[in-house]
Amino acid sequence: MAGSCLDSATIRHLVLAHPPLLEGYLSLDEQLQPNGFDLTVGQVAAFTAPGQIGAENAQRRLAGTTPLSFSSDGFLDLSPGPYLLTFNEAVGLPRDLMAVAKPRSSLLRSGVAVHNAVWDAGYHGRSQALLVVYHPLGFRLARNARVVQMVFFRLEREAERGYQGQFQRENL
Repeated sequence: MAGSCLDSATIRHLVLAHPPLLEGYLSLDEQLQPNGFDLTVGQVAAFTAPGQIGAENAQRRLAGTTPLSFSSDGFLDLSPGPYLLTFNEAVGLPRDLMAVAKPRSSLLRSGVAVHNAVWDAGYHGRSQALLVVYHPLGFRLARNARVVQMVFFRLEREAERGYQGQFQRENL
């Protein structure tokens, strides 16, 4: 039904379709939720230089980052502050779906948040998000941990033109 949130059966069907809604996931059964799909940690980077947003796209400069290395036990010990998170999963939205994601409640209960933008209809890529450790004592984060639940919405009508911004096909 147009204008509705997708249920797990519909998401499963779209993940297994061609082209798939999601690729690079670790476990369809564990990540599939009643109202969405959990995305997992692929890479975490620290910010090293400021970014810039101007009135025109030509004035946009992304903040500099450097990847962090997971320890031998698969964890990162994160100090308070912001980090750039890259998900394992690649998203391939058809022109009749858009998505949003919210952090898992275990993160919030630990003083950690994940902020992200809307995934527009027609977007295809391996997305990034802002992970912020607010807890003054820091946080331990494992590689492949489930950190956000992506929720998909069917549009009233298929978008005439899908996403065509600079992040199309990012990190693929």
